[in-house]
Amino acid sequence: MEILIKPIVTEKMTTLGEDLNRYGFLVHKDANKIQIKMAVEKMYGVSVSSVNTMIYGGKVKSRFTKSGVVTGKTNSYKKAIITLAEGETIDFYSNI
Repeated sequence: MEILIKPIVTEKMTTLGEDLNRYGFLVHKDANKIQIKMAVEKMYGVSVSSVNTMIYGGKVKSRFTKSGVVTGKTNSYKKAIITLAEGETIDFYSNI
């Protein structure tokens, strides 16, 4: 099971990373905080002080087409906010 799916690189998460040393990741829905902490420490070589997780449920969406109303649902996902120890940073742009 791949724990970390992808990092969240948005304007809000970039500000949190600069100000509070927090970084966001989309993670596997079955992963717990201990597994997420170990995966981040192994992949980026940093020490994690805390992990906060949240699960977002999928939204029901509908649109009107020629053949009638089409309804569907967006995917649900789990997000983890990682707080690093003092002096640690993660550079997502180093491999570009």
